[in-house]
Amino acid sequence: MSFHDRLFVSACLAVGLLAAGCSSTEEKPTVAAPAPAPLVALPYDQAVRKAAQDLLANANLAKDQKYSMVVDPLVDGNSGMQTEATVAMEQSVVQLVKENYQQVDVKPFSSDVVSALPLLMVGTFTPINLQGKADGERDAYRICFALADLKTGKIISKGLARSLPDGFDPTPLPLFREMPVWAKDTAVEGYVKTCQGTKAGDPINPAYIDAVLAASTISEAQKAYQAKNYKDSLALYQSVLKNPAGNQARVYAGIYLDNQKLGRKKPAMQAFGQLVEMGLASDRLAVRFDFKPGATAFSQEQQPYALWLSEIAKQSLRQTSCIEVAGHTRRSTSEQMDERLSLQRAEFIRQKLVATTPTLAKRTSAKGYGSQRAVVGTGKGNESDALDQRIEFKKVSC
Repeated sequence: MSFHDRLFVSACLAVGLLAAGCSSTEEKPTVAAPAPAPLVALPYDQAVRKAAQDLLANANLAKDQKYSMVVDPLVDGNSGMQTEATVAMEQSVVQLVKENYQQVDVKPFSSDVVSALPLLMVGTFTPINLQGKADGERDAYRICFALADLKTGKIISKGLARSLPDGFDPTPLPLFREMPVWAKDTAVEGYVKTCQGTKAGDPINPAYIDAVLAASTISEAQKAYQAKNYKDSLALYQSVLKNPAGNQARVYAGIYLDNQKLGRKKPAMQAFGQLVEMGLASDRLAVRFDFKPGATAFSQEQQPYALWLSEIAKQSLRQTSCIEVAGHTRRSTSEQMDERLSLQRAEFIRQKLVATTPTLAKRTSAKGYGSQRAVVGTGKGNESDALDQRIEFKKVSC
């Protein structure tokens, strides 16, 4: 036996692998890893219950100890919006807690309760593609629940499930349907990240935990809006601006909507101006124009589109860069038709901007992305995926 062979055998003996076939210098063929098990989607009610049961069971809450718990309203994981489905999910979880966990007292998500540092639940309900593709039909929803302890700043439990795409109403709540501008605030993104991509023991996302007190006041303002108490809602939104963490697009959107409902056009447009400024600064100014199906014309003039476009044009002129007007559409049966329609709508909006401010003619361009960058992506063609028809204004090189 050569020196190299004796050295090889000695090394194998040292790690106890000789009996496992290490006595030969010949490599054995690699055995392919088994294919991952296919993802299974359950009926909506079953999926919600499974995720909730896992969340609470994994929390290991002592039966002889009392806990306070609040729920920051659940959201769509892609858009950050609250929907009829997320409201129903929250109600199901709260009911399960009341029936099976008498040691847990579910309290309102308000600033005074949050200040006492209770357990905090967050959750997302996100349309996905079960085939793992980044595009294509969203044929299921992912449910993600997370339970955190505000005293420690840590996630203590998770609950996950996948739901079939029916048996619930994905329509956004009225406030979210009526928001003129869509943006993912840092705090909202922190909320989503706190639920998605974390495990028990991980810290709460810093962007979210820093704004959780503001989030409780925002939630109260949203509930007042839903109840048509616009003056109360406006007062709550304005109060949250006193907190540095309250400087969020969803706050200015709420102030805009409340002032619109109260017939206060000037302060409404001041809030809209703030939304435009924040959107251009973050390179995501997505405006929700209501187009006629398959056409470029607006379906109705209930919204002050002329005032919106005037404000967008004014602030676009202040930019040192040029502006791309980007059109997006819902997913249809033809990608080519989607792209063509989105381009036509983008050019339609660009022409209106130029009519308002002719000097923008050489500083703006139109581009159609079709349904390539759909946020919702379900292709339902109703209020639930209206966001996919947005027009975005993006800074680009001249």
